[in-house]
Amino acid sequence: MKKTVALFSTIVLASSLLLSACSKGNDSNSSSGPAASASGSASAGTDPAGQSGLTETIQASNLSKLPATAKNRNDTIIVGLTDPSGAFIPYFTQSGYDGNVNSLLFTTLVTVDDKGVPAPGLAESWEVSSDNLTYTYHLHKDLKFSDGSPLTADDVAFTWTILHDKAYDGDSQISTLNIKGGKAYKEGKAASIEGIKVIDPQTISATLEKPNATALVMLGAEVLSKAYYGKDYKFGQLDYIKKLGTAPVGNGPYKLEKFIPGQEVRFVANENFFKGAPKTPHFIYKTSQGDTWQFLETGEMDFASFSATQENIDKLKGLGFVNILPYTPSTYGYLQVNLEHEALKDKRVRQALTYGLDRQSIYVDANQGAGAVANIPSSPISWSYTEEGINPYKFDTEKAKQLLDEAGWKEGSGGIREKDGKKLSIHYLGSKSKNTDIFIAIAKENYKELGVEFQPEVFADFNALVSKVEGGDYDLVSFSTPLLTDPSDGLLQFVDGEIKGYDNPKFKELYDKGLATSDIEERKKIYQEIYQLLNDELPVIFTSYKKTVYAYNGRIQDLSVSPFNGIAPSLPNWSLK
Repeated sequence: MKKTVALFSTIVLASSLLLSACSKGNDSNSSSGPAASASGSASAGTDPAGQSGLTETIQASNLSKLPATAKNRNDTIIVGLTDPSGAFIPYFTQSGYDGNVNSLLFTTLVTVDDKGVPAPGLAESWEVSSDNLTYTYHLHKDLKFSDGSPLTADDVAFTWTILHDKAYDGDSQISTLNIKGGKAYKEGKAASIEGIKVIDPQTISATLEKPNATALVMLGAEVLSKAYYGKDYKFGQLDYIKKLGTAPVGNGPYKLEKFIPGQEVRFVANENFFKGAPKTPHFIYKTSQGDTWQFLETGEMDFASFSATQENIDKLKGLGFVNILPYTPSTYGYLQVNLEHEALKDKRVRQALTYGLDRQSIYVDANQGAGAVANIPSSPISWSYTEEGINPYKFDTEKAKQLLDEAGWKEGSGGIREKDGKKLSIHYLGSKSKNTDIFIAIAKENYKELGVEFQPEVFADFNALVSKVEGGDYDLVSFSTPLLTDPSDGLLQFVDGEIKGYDNPKFKELYDKGLATSDIEERKKIYQEIYQLLNDELPVIFTSYKKTVYAYNGRIQDLSVSPFNGIAPSLPNWSLK
């Protein structure tokens, strides 16, 4: 199982660089896309969470306060990141942090703009056939990989092909687009994929069996070098590619210089980047665990992310040498539920655990309003977001008790509910942070009142947490999604097997229906029905939307943030004045 979300950590920048489906991660109790709609009309929705009073960038008031360490650094920018695993190849990542690294090493055929509308990347233009089945991409001329070798349509064809290999076990959903002949290739019945056509070195097309609103950007994801990653390719054998993860050949703004596990990831500007080498020659992800405030205050770090509390904003203003930028990520937090455990198979139990958890206190009040309670798998800034027909599950202990009674869980010895001789016990997993501590304290008290035994387990290492989840030894675990572009992105975990034990034919029917049209208004109606269904069934317990602020060295010029792509699009333009 891959965790396709980005860990909400107390260190910095969990998912702000994610461009496409990377991997799951994060404890959503702290601060932190794939396919965009091909419809072309994806304006941002309302944002009920607010911005803690901060709506515009606050410029540094006194750069003379900048620490000497940062002042003397003229060719390098340092950003914090929780430890990546070293799987530095798109489509084979192990965590969202690997995805952050990959967003510097690779770029995409198609990206999305600040409204979620597809925009040119390696492909300078494209056409979609009138029946919405054939997608033709025209690549820029003279594209190169970081080793200087040419990037052509053959590389795109290779990338699409291996994602249909029967041995592929990553997070890409390209095979679900149903490219003609893709299934036959995966089953070993064809030597190539019929629907993939290399027209010339700069032109390639893919023909689908049925329309899919996410196809344009999903197909337009990162491109792998056939010469490098395909030199040893044999059908059914992809392990060799994973071994190349620490020596990647990419096509993004930077090249990997050195990866020191547990310490840092060093990058050097890619002189072959199609938009030209980045303005700042060197970039570092500082991965050492520590106090983010300390790193920022001492100049060891140039960029950090914090919850958008007034306390944090005032403290950052006091530093004088940082710019402060408000940001609402297109993500949602949730508690993944182990639906394979007998007690949690009952919808009434899941609803009781939601009613009985004071999410307002945990995610809003404890964060000084820097967030909002979530009840659906969509960000408030999405065009599909709605509250119509949505149960807010306001904190109600008596309602929770009633549901548990109806589900047959009666109070037993020690005040803990029992059924068929088994206690109602919840084993919770979280990542080490102040916000996790708050969650545990409140959840333990809330659930004790319900007669539910609450057993928390906290991990300092995210990869260890994921291993525990993969082993199935948990009941609830805190996660957050990566940045979401299309509404279907927030639903992916319910259809790709990530949420084991959830199998609702009605949901799958609606999911397919939502992808079968590019009409925004029609899709809105479909997603409203989906949200109402999931809001009732609660295959996961939706928790929160986060409000953050980015604080960065006042010397950094040309930094901007996209609602859907984070800081990645602007990063090659960053410079130090």
